[in-house]
Amino acid sequence: PVPVIAAVHGVCFGGGLQIASGADIRVIDPTARMAVMELKWGLVPDMGGYALWKGLVRDDVLRELTYTNREFTGAEAKDLGFATYVDPNPVARAMAIAADIANRNPTAQRAAKRLFNRYLEVGTDEILMAESVEQQALIGSKNQIEAVMSQMEKRKGEFVDP
Repeated sequence: PVPVIAAVHGVCFGGGLQIASGADIRVIDPTARMAVMELKWGLVPDMGGYALWKGLVRDDVLRELTYTNREFTGAEAKDLGFATYVDPNPVARAMAIAADIANRNPTAQRAAKRLFNRYLEVGTDEILMAESVEQQALIGSKNQIEAVMSQMEKRKGEFVDP
C-alpha cells in the first residue's frame, strides 16, 4: 500500500529482475548486470514479469530481451525502461528518495499508490471516478491540512499515520 523503491547492484537476472520491476521506483547501479533469463533454461518469465513490464518496457524490446536472454547493463536499463534512475550509489539515492517521500502525507501516498495500481488496467471513466473518490476522502483531512500548512510554514510535516 506504500511506495516501494528498489536499489539494484550486482547481478539482477530472471526472478531478480521481476522483483525489482515490482518496485514503484528503481535505482540501478550503472555496472549492474541484468537479463530476462528464463528462456535460457527452457522457461518463460513469470512472477508477474509480463504484468510488471507492461507500460515500462516497449513490447519489441521486451520480446528481444526475452527471446535472446541478452544481458544488459544498469547504464542501459533506463533507456530500456527497467530503471527510473541510474546511479553509482543506488542505495544512497534510494534512501534520499525515500526520505523525501516520507515527508509527504501518508494517506495521500496510499491513495496515489491505489490509483497507480489500477490506471493502466481500467478505462478513462473508471479511473476518473476513482481519482474523484480518493480526492474527496483527502480534501480537508487532518493530513491534507498539515501538508498545506507545513509547506506554507516551510517546515517538515507532522503527519498521523491512520
